[in-house]
Amino acid sequence: LILSNSGFAQSVKDSCFRIFMVGFHFSGQMPDRDLAQRYGNSLSPGTSFTWKTKQNILVSVSGSYFFGKNVKDNITVNMRNNDGFIVNNDGFSSDLRITERGWNFQGSIGYIIPKTGFNKNCGLFFTLGAGHMQHKIKLYDAEKKVAAVHGDYYKGYDRYSGGFALSQFVGYMYLSNNRLANCYIGIEAYEGFTKSYRGYNYDTGLADTKQRFDVLKGIRIGWILPLYKRTKDFYYN
Repeated sequence: LILSNSGFAQSVKDSCFRIFMVGFHFSGQMPDRDLAQRYGNSLSPGTSFTWKTKQNILVSVSGSYFFGKNVKDNITVNMRNNDGFIVNNDGFSSDLRITERGWNFQGSIGYIIPKTGFNKNCGLFFTLGAGHMQHKIKLYDAEKKVAAVHGDYYKGYDRYSGGFALSQFVGYMYLSNNRLANCYIGIEAYEGFTKSYRGYNYDTGLADTKQRFDVLKGIRIGWILPLYKRTKDFYYN
């Protein structure tokens, strides 16, 4: 009589499991609608926590941070001299760096389509989510010599905005039989129904009460750490 433990590999290949997955992802994104009028392309790292049921239903929460260098709003027009340089408190050219910063927080539900994967626990999948989006212009004064962007003055220029958001994702998930390679890739989209948290812009001298429709679209790749019990399968030879 020989007792053998075929272990995790045989089990995950032949059966559909409940799995808790910790994920880390990275995206390249393009803005659309109102967001495209303010920013250019962005990059976005993030993390997620997902519960997969035996029926291949996915329930998850996730968060991501997005950033970029291309800010289209000319918020520093009143700070520039006739030569186009941003002037500091001493009357000299300053080192004021202007970039994009944003966050997405989502709860979502999805489904892995049966018989489309390497085993019964992976394959083509989609998710739909809802949560919160916010973004702002980051003004970094390297020399600390531009009074217009310090203290409460900063809030008059950063265009800090946020609000309710929807999300969608379609992609392919791969979970290996031996737990060594687990990843996914796909197309994502976010739609934010946002508005200004500041309400007034110093550079224009006008109230900012516009209801915004901010859209992000991109490609996401992710790495997955699946957490579930090792099972034992026995057979007689």
